[in-house]
Amino acid sequence: MNTLFKITGLTLALGIAYLLFWPLPLKPMAWDAPVSPGYQGEWEPNTKLAGLDKISLGEHAGPEDVTARVIDGSLTIFTAVHDGSILRIGPVRKSVSVFANTGGRPLGLEFDNANNLIVADAYRGLLSINPEGDVEVLADTADDGTPIRYADDLDIADDGRIFFSDASTRFGAKASGGTLQGSLLALMEHSDDGRVLVYNPEDKSVSTLIDGLTFPNGVVMCPQDVCVLVAETGTYGVKLIWLKGSNVGQVDTILDNLPGFPDNLNRAPDGSFWLGLTSPRSTPLDKLSKSPFMRNIVQRLPASLRPKATSYGFVLNFGLDGHVLNVLQDPVGSYPLTTGALEPGDGWLYISSLSATKLGRRPWPKTDVTR
Repeated sequence: MNTLFKITGLTLALGIAYLLFWPLPLKPMAWDAPVSPGYQGEWEPNTKLAGLDKISLGEHAGPEDVTARVIDGSLTIFTAVHDGSILRIGPVRKSVSVFANTGGRPLGLEFDNANNLIVADAYRGLLSINPEGDVEVLADTADDGTPIRYADDLDIADDGRIFFSDASTRFGAKASGGTLQGSLLALMEHSDDGRVLVYNPEDKSVSTLIDGLTFPNGVVMCPQDVCVLVAETGTYGVKLIWLKGSNVGQVDTILDNLPGFPDNLNRAPDGSFWLGLTSPRSTPLDKLSKSPFMRNIVQRLPASLRPKATSYGFVLNFGLDGHVLNVLQDPVGSYPLTTGALEPGDGWLYISSLSATKLGRRPWPKTDVTR
């Protein structure tokens, strides 16, 4: 019996020592998480995202971002998936083929004026893919010499400059074992190590527009490029950075204290914006926001016991003034980990996902398709 007590005591002591002292890559910072509004008021649950029509991606999964282009008179959908492929989808016949493979993890997608597909690749940096599918690295390092560790989303200004997010300069997606793993580390640490970069095709420079952000994610240009919007996942909000006018350089928050983690941003044909919430907020993560010590202990727990993303379908549509126009939800989360929505004008609203094996869509008012 004494031997059993000794073994039990030693095991308990080792377990406590592990939770308190085992080395971690994290250096958690204290911050004050706002009290979550929950799913009430303007976030009252609905089922407008339930029962999606779906396009099978075959052996592919994780259509994290979606863009569209008119090719030979027909609207074509493009999406990026886990195995590095960029898929080309014919939305009428639901045909799917591989357009290119980046050899990394492509996330944000947008076409430039020369019909090149510009890609924010979390593993490789900022890429350009020509109409033949040839991949070129535009930038994997910023002008200050720091590597681009987690290129996430992007948009292109009328003058050709590419605005894109580098979600974490500490926890690269590739080095962390994947995009989800890197994001969880960055959110747990909350060290404001993310930034928005600007690639200028004229001189191939990569400058910093803004830094000190907690996992900047979705990026979208405002009409006439007067500003750029950035979804800051770690603070549950959307920031507006003025690029023109008397407020140039000023940063405003137009959406804050969202009930989930904001992800991709896309502009709608009417000039409003679509935003995806990948997962509801984590109550334990919010409660421990002021306690770096306890967050270190949580990080030492088995992965199954740490905070994680939860499927709850949620996309919202809002104006430049922050006024919420549409909220589409699926509380059951039958389409997992929604990252965003694209309204290309063909009568469908396409829904992207971190992990789905199909591309979701639901009917939406048709507009003139000219892109």
